Amino acid sequence: MTCHTIKNVLPGSIAEEMEIEAGDKLLAINNTEIEDVFDYQFLVNDEYIEVIIEKADGEQWELEIEKDFDEDLGIEFENGLMDDYRSCCNRCIFCFIDQMPKGMRDTLYFKDDDSRLSFLQGNYVTLTNMKDKDIERIIRYNLSPINISFQTTNPELRCRMLNNKKAGEALKKVDRLYEAGIEMNGQIVLCKGINDGAELERSIKDLSKYLPNLTSVSVVPVGLTKYREGLEPLEPFTREDARHLIDTVESWQKKLYPEHGTHFIHASDEWYILAGRELPEEESYDGYPQLENGVGMIRLLVDEFTQALDEYKEYLSKDPKARKQIEEAQKGLGLDYRQSVEAMCLMPCSRNVGIVTAHLAYPYLKKLAKQLNQLRPDIMIDVYDIENEFFGPNITVSGLITGQDIIKQLKPCQLGEELLIPANMLRSGETVFLDDVSIADIENDLQVKVRVVELCGADLLEALLGEEIPELHAESKEFRAYEQ
Repeated sequence: MTCHTIKNVLPGSIAEEMEIEAGDKLLAINNTEIEDVFDYQFLVNDEYIEVIIEKADGEQWELEIEKDFDEDLGIEFENGLMDDYRSCCNRCIFCFIDQMPKGMRDTLYFKDDDSRLSFLQGNYVTLTNMKDKDIERIIRYNLSPINISFQTTNPELRCRMLNNKKAGEALKKVDRLYEAGIEMNGQIVLCKGINDGAELERSIKDLSKYLPNLTSVSVVPVGLTKYREGLEPLEPFTREDARHLIDTVESWQKKLYPEHGTHFIHASDEWYILAGRELPEEESYDGYPQLENGVGMIRLLVDEFTQALDEYKEYLSKDPKARKQIEEAQKGLGLDYRQSVEAMCLMPCSRNVGIVTAHLAYPYLKKLAKQLNQLRPDIMIDVYDIENEFFGPNITVSGLITGQDIIKQLKPCQLGEELLIPANMLRSGETVFLDDVSIADIENDLQVKVRVVELCGADLLEALLGEEIPELHAESKEFRAYEQ
């Protein structure tokens, strides 16, 4: 019988009341063996359950528990999934993990393709290692949304791109999920000359038939590092390629929106920046279902920051002294903010702060910094565009910047009192970068205090100000909490 070791029992919980302890093992609920976390969550919901626990000495306890519906027992397990993680069985021509250098920590080389992580963490899966029973469990437990990495709806081409002869057949599993009413999101990693052009048109047309259950599909450019020796040759997209891609996506949006009330297909922010085009307005993003794929992330940041800045102005205007400060600061509009401080003698520099980012977001953060400087010219802000020397210049997103690149490129700089680093550069819940350089390493090597900032406009504004403003961003904080 499969058993699951209990790591922790929450204080005041049902489990504590029943004298369940860390180190005990869960054997079954309602005479049903537990395969993984989904079995556990499904079975534990009932108001009356029978639980079999094995104590450390081998004694088995049969516990009868009456509780509220959906009330948890207060048990945490050694493995959050309560099962082994399923690795990817494909050899995708665009796989980022295959493009990483040797010598990094082992966990970075693990290729997950687990539908359970799709539900729990938002990971995208290819469906190639899912069996019929996995599909049946998704349907039975109504696990949604499930995030699917399609790449193409051409079965033969999908087999080639994933280097898996079953990859085309796996697309039929989408039909079963659709018929069962399971909500899905999709992703297409676009490779130049392979699944773009007419193939992309075909994929969008085919996938739109799964509306409304397939709620959104993102198109993201393949990430190409400098470590591609021995891999299939792939070319980076040009500005003209990006413009053509945007035209294709937006033409489909215009077709689909009147009938379905959703834009459905979305181009990630990288395409607009590469094309030199303005980002779409907020309404085009359908509530931002694909933020993790970089769809609308910059638009949301800009809008949140602008809103928070307006709220900050209102907050300051309630104070006569602050109102006078704003009026004096406005005299410097149109001047470089440092020149403005020197020329107008508005006030001494009250804060000197730097922001670390990558090439993709750099121009937008520069604009946001300038907006704040028009109100607060006493705050000196430097935005640092870190080139990705570790993975190569084709990688322009901040989430793949390494600590060693930050240290190397900022070493010659005169840094201010604090350096702001976006949270997406760090391993989730920790303070280390992809290359295992830590925040403490950055502080020691650059002799500057580091502040980690969430990707939220109001949080960014507060970090630049160096103070918390309670009146700011209630809506944006609620939205970000919901997204997480």
